[in-house]
Amino acid sequence: MGSITTLTDSTFDEVIGSSDKPVLVDFWAEWCGPCKAIAPILEELAVEQADKFSIAKLNVDDNVATATKFSVMSIPTLLLFKNGEIVGRFVGAKPKGAMLQEITANL
Repeated sequence: MGSITTLTDSTFDEVIGSSDKPVLVDFWAEWCGPCKAIAPILEELAVEQADKFSIAKLNVDDNVATATKFSVMSIPTLLLFKNGEIVGRFVGAKPKGAMLQEITANL
């Protein structure tokens, strides 16, 4: 409970499609400073908000097809999926409070 799932091009559709609650997907890369800055926030949210939504990460360098499919042009990009559909798109690093407010507004 409260752990972050690692997604790949091959697991993305199955994980998102089979989730019984909304999934926030963090599109990130190892070299991305802002991505590293929000990683601890996402870890906290994965635990604190586990009953409301789950969190997954997708490395854009290793999974180009999925990043391209969702037109991820800059990272970090967070996409919120509900019933397999995108209900929120958040680009850039934000403080925890602002990030949580945007996410919950789209749940």
